[in-house]
Amino acid sequence: MNPGSDPYLTPSTGLRNRLARLAWGIVWLTLFRPSPRPCHAWRAMLLRLFGARLGENARIYPNVEIWAPWNLHGEDLVAIANEAIIYNPAPLFLGSHCVISQQAYLCGASHDIRDPAFPMIWKPISIGAYAWVCARSTVQMGVTVGEGAVLALGAVATRDLPPWTVNAGVPARVVGTRPHVARPAPK
Repeated sequence: MNPGSDPYLTPSTGLRNRLARLAWGIVWLTLFRPSPRPCHAWRAMLLRLFGARLGENARIYPNVEIWAPWNLHGEDLVAIANEAIIYNPAPLFLGSHCVISQQAYLCGASHDIRDPAFPMIWKPISIGAYAWVCARSTVQMGVTVGEGAVLALGAVATRDLPPWTVNAGVPARVVGTRPHVARPAPK
């Protein structure tokens, strides 16, 4: 069979994207991942070199996997813990003071199961300011986690989460609320 005639063998992204991800993979493996845990500024700088837009004091740990740094947009004081997976073929927005805990999975893509060619599809993800995506939870493509919302341990967000709510289960549903955090005054 000719590989060009089988849509399952056709790359989902262009050559430029694949080459950029190859370069990022080399930098991630040699400079990002082995960096000492407290070297947050170093990792933020490497991400910025690959197009990430990060505010001040980003806390991104060494074992974080980020698919496309150029699609990562974070405000001040965002935190992404070890072993989180950021699969972001589409833009991913992280609001100020949000936390992505260990082994969380932000999945910005899937495949169109209704199309016989099974093409890759992607949509942006937005995590609001002061939101918390807890350990081993998953946010699906196209979902907005509202400001201050919590996605509980192991929960799966298949639709938008309202601000200042606590969400649990598969699929996640509102199980409570949390108090609003007062934003610091601008400098």
